[in-house]
Amino acid sequence: MMLFQLIMFPTGRHGESVSTDVAKVIDIIDKSGLPYKLTPMCTIIEGEWEPVMKVINKARLMLRRKGHGRIYISITVDDRKGTRRRITGKIESIEKKLKREVSK
Repeated sequence: MMLFQLIMFPTGRHGESVSTDVAKVIDIIDKSGLPYKLTPMCTIIEGEWEPVMKVINKARLMLRRKGHGRIYISITVDDRKGTRRRITGKIESIEKKLKREVSK
């Protein structure tokens, strides 16, 4: 199972906030049914290569259709064979070692 760390937003817009466009990207990820976790800086998606890349491409194409000439995309992949529930499992592993809950 893989973990994908995704950052995606349009650039070159007037103003500083891109939250409206980011919300539309998150909506596509949410509707995909893939496990994910939204953070202030990125979104973590859990799944196999093809389904996750299909969702990422769908979000990219949506931003293109909205007329954005430039889109920043950063993807980091952690590919580990034979694992599941990595989004929560990695945190649980740390908490077990610390013998306490951490901020989530």
